[in-house]
Amino acid sequence: MRLRLIRHATLLVDYGGRKLLVDPMLSDVDSQPPIENSPNPRKNPLVPLPIPASEMLEAISAVLVTHTHCDHWDTAAAELIPKQTPILGQVEDQEKFRSQGFADVHPVQEEIKWNGISLTRTACQHGTGEIGKRMAPASGFVLEAQGEPTFYIAGDTVWCREVAETLRDFQPRITVVNSGAAQFLEGDPITMTAECVISVCRSAINAQVVAVHMEAINHCLLTRADLAFQLEAARVNQQVAIPADGEWVDLK
Repeated sequence: MRLRLIRHATLLVDYGGRKLLVDPMLSDVDSQPPIENSPNPRKNPLVPLPIPASEMLEAISAVLVTHTHCDHWDTAAAELIPKQTPILGQVEDQEKFRSQGFADVHPVQEEIKWNGISLTRTACQHGTGEIGKRMAPASGFVLEAQGEPTFYIAGDTVWCREVAETLRDFQPRITVVNSGAAQFLEGDPITMTAECVISVCRSAINAQVVAVHMEAINHCLLTRADLAFQLEAARVNQQVAIPADGEWVDLK
């Protein structure tokens, strides 16, 4: 297994002999408006892609989309990804993919097997209270394949019972968490804070955690440096990789 952060939640993953593109946000820097009602009104994405989209899309086997908010599936992704590419994602998003011209759509209600990879959809909480309800639906996914470590993409979620149960039930060796503490002018964060990431580490002491989803969208307020500082203070920093954009993660 290999894992590369592209930007924000966009990942390239070599898993089970397949090359998966996860949550593609392929827009040019400053080409999209700010997320509304947020404390940092800058155009998105805040940073450019570290590699050309054409290079990223070379020989991909499929695209896995946790949900279709514009920072996980944008208009550029819908336009640039070849229409014959298999799309894996939530049942709730399948009609959107089909309306955009993708015919090979694989909706995951609970679990599917695709080319030797088992994908299990997991529940999450994309925020709390009324804001969390308005942000739904969103999902995480657990990937399993022969000869590969169990791999958990938690998706856009805060630390919650559903994440704790997934960690307990699947015992993933690799867990990707969307941090950044994304927040609006009112309400609590809708993605993981440093405290949430620390809770993941303490709940899954044998898992390597990879923290992404930072410094690319205007309402993500937690920086890599802030997260690293708090992880070190909690003495879990050795368990967490915080990759830069374009960086391959050294999976232990």
